[in-house]
Amino acid sequence: MSNRELICDNVVTTLNALAGVQFVTREPFKFEELSSAQFPACLVQTAGETRQDITIGASEVRRQADLAIRIFGFVKGASIDTARNTLIEAIEEGLDADRTRGGYALDTQIVEVETDEGSIEPYGGVVVTVSVLYTFNRGNA
Repeated sequence: MSNRELICDNVVTTLNALAGVQFVTREPFKFEELSSAQFPACLVQTAGETRQDITIGASEVRRQADLAIRIFGFVKGASIDTARNTLIEAIEEGLDADRTRGGYALDTQIVEVETDEGSIEPYGGVVVTVSVLYTFNRGNA
């Protein structure tokens, strides 16, 4: 399994372990069809990635990658803005507990947080963009 895949699996495992987060998946879903007991819910999706060689001329080329992972979070209930903020804080604290993603990454940072600003009421949504820096040998991403 590639480091990229292992990192994504680690993010899902980390979010599943968070107190208060009820549903985490990498497969798209319709949040409107979830039961109230399944909120807060998170969808984890890999996004873009930049790569560069960090060794030259060796028999194995070592590469460094900066992977963007987007976490789409959904909340429901009273005090939507507070629920969004609570979810964002939980995601950040959970990911900060192990920035190496189980030893597969060099660093993990939350680089952007967006909200739906009330556009999906009576639900609330957040998009947390995470940057994960990791290395791998060429041909074994």
